[in-house]
Amino acid sequence: MRLIEKILSEENLNEAVKRVKANKGASGIDKMTTSELDDYLSKHKEEMIRQIMNKAYKVQPVRRVNIPKSNGKLRPLGIPVVIDRVIQQAISQVLAEVYEPKFSNLSCGFRPNRDCHLAISKALGFLNNGYEWVIDLDIEKYFDTVNHDKLISILREQVNDSTTLHLIRSFLKAGVMDNGLIQPTIIGVPQGGPLSPILSNIYLDKFDKELESRGLNFVRYADDCNIFVRSEKAADRVMKSVTSWLERKLFLKVSSTKTKIVRPSNSNFLGFTFWRKGNEWKCRPSEDRKAKLYEKLKIVLTRKLAVSRPLKETFTKVNQIVKGWINYFRIGDMKIFLDTIGQWMRHKIRVIIIKQWKKPSRIHKNLEIINKKFKCNFSREEIFKVANSRLGWYRKCGMDVVNFILTPKVLAIRKGDRPGLVNPLEYYLSK
Repeated sequence: MRLIEKILSEENLNEAVKRVKANKGASGIDKMTTSELDDYLSKHKEEMIRQIMNKAYKVQPVRRVNIPKSNGKLRPLGIPVVIDRVIQQAISQVLAEVYEPKFSNLSCGFRPNRDCHLAISKALGFLNNGYEWVIDLDIEKYFDTVNHDKLISILREQVNDSTTLHLIRSFLKAGVMDNGLIQPTIIGVPQGGPLSPILSNIYLDKFDKELESRGLNFVRYADDCNIFVRSEKAADRVMKSVTSWLERKLFLKVSSTKTKIVRPSNSNFLGFTFWRKGNEWKCRPSEDRKAKLYEKLKIVLTRKLAVSRPLKETFTKVNQIVKGWINYFRIGDMKIFLDTIGQWMRHKIRVIIIKQWKKPSRIHKNLEIINKKFKCNFSREEIFKVANSRLGWYRKCGMDVVNFILTPKVLAIRKGDRPGLVNPLEYYLSK
């Protein structure tokens, strides 16, 4: 069976439709949603397959969307129309069957049963084996600079099917619609479609094989690559040679400012950095990722905004941010940090709660109820003083009465449709 026939088989297309619908995602330039897929395919599927087989299928330009990156810059995404997403997904599924067994074991990005945690564990393995100099390699605008002809020539080594290669090239050259204007795409693989991850891995697999042939220890996650060597001299030599190889063979530019040789404790790989505990290297979230978590929570817990919205909404947003962050960094050591941020977060929440109660009489009444229910043993007079204090909201909520009545245990109680507030340290220790 030709590869294009596998791609367009009933079983493969049905699986592609199922995954595209599950991923949902935004509409392309034609505004069609995933909910309209079944109806469209029931009418036009046969015609679509015929056009693809005859190399007459017209790929529509992708819609340009810019999303903010952690460094403050914007990452350009290309959102294909839903029908093109289905075809891309169908191609991706078949290419994965061909290439997955051939990919390097040290490539961890955009692959089944592989994630950033595996990449970090492999990096720790190299560090603990004595490879304590890190070449932090940064490919400048990788997805925007992939050479189309080179990519097709790499694909041709395994994909001996002109129709499939023609279809892939059509997606590469589909163009981008930005602010109503269509711009041609001469180079690059637009991020945002199902096909770009597998194509990026196929392109950089040549780099993986080159590093393996040199006997180098490395970990790659998409276009993020760290190479581990034993000495600074070796690191300097390897950095120069691999930079030259990437520019000559894959036509990729390595950033001269961001690519650097560092010690593990100064590296930043996938948001993690490394530290030594005795004779063993361990990982933890980098300082910029910690700061980013604080910034996200500060926005949600801004007093003026949080007081005006239901507590249910605030708790839900905070829980989502904290749980998502911990789930990503759970393999790192961060007990002290999570204990600190948990105390800070609960103080902000107490201020919001007390200010929502607003009147001294209501503050007194509610604190009395919780005091009795959870046997906090504060006197009526102590609670009365706090409720009627002329101190500012932050100082009032930092007093023992509020701290020991609105405890982490009390805040964690679910009430109706309002979730309990997550305790960051407890959630991390449970993982």
